[in-house]
Amino acid sequence: MPHTLFNDEVKYHIKLKQGDVGKYVLLPGDPGRCEVIAKWFDNPVKVAQNREYVTYTGTLLGEKVSVTSTGIGGPSTAIAVEELAMIGAETFIRVGTSGAMQPGIAVGDLAIVTAAIRDEGTTRQYLPIEFPAVANIDVTLALRAAAKNLRLTSYLGVSQSKDSFYGEVEPDRQPLAEQLNARRRAWIAGGAVCSEMEAATVFVVSSILHKRAGGVMLIVDSQFTEHENKPHHEILDRLISTGIEAIKLLIEQDRGVSR
Repeated sequence: MPHTLFNDEVKYHIKLKQGDVGKYVLLPGDPGRCEVIAKWFDNPVKVAQNREYVTYTGTLLGEKVSVTSTGIGGPSTAIAVEELAMIGAETFIRVGTSGAMQPGIAVGDLAIVTAAIRDEGTTRQYLPIEFPAVANIDVTLALRAAAKNLRLTSYLGVSQSKDSFYGEVEPDRQPLAEQLNARRRAWIAGGAVCSEMEAATVFVVSSILHKRAGGVMLIVDSQFTEHENKPHHEILDRLISTGIEAIKLLIEQDRGVSR
């Protein structure tokens, strides 16, 4: 029998109920980015804040849309997707930051994630590791078209979703340094374009719930090239504008309207 905690009208973690969010939801990790993203909506309103979950809802092209922060990593992200789906969300776009995993990808570029390496633990409690973490094709194509429309440099490819931030950025000081470095070399050799912490969870949980999901990542670091360390906020518009444009394209597509 389901626990009564999960039968309440207002969802336990995100503190939202049916009608509070739109069918289209952007998912940043940082709660502080929700207000920034919501400024791109028409008539945005803050509808809830609890723990790492901050939600604003507004409209785009007359359609209700939302942004909800997930916090860092798979466990909190899975809760956000689960509870948002319970109250009517149908399309999720992860909008995050990441590190480059290929020499040709520069800071400020975008990575449009087609699938994710399940190098984390959360999704193993949903499906066996053999099940792929794959983005929805319609969402992926909308993100690619959005970046092209905005004349932004983007790369399609696989992301590494991991659990340990410092295990990835400072592997040599970890007890498992040899294993971590060997696995990273394998991901790079396989053509992975970026490394982040949530895409695999968004994709796998969405698959189980039969919802659409995709992801676009702003490259904010690269071990391969020297680069100017611009503050993230100076290039964050590239990420946000791509997510917003993709939602507009999906709204029009879902309505059967062509530009």
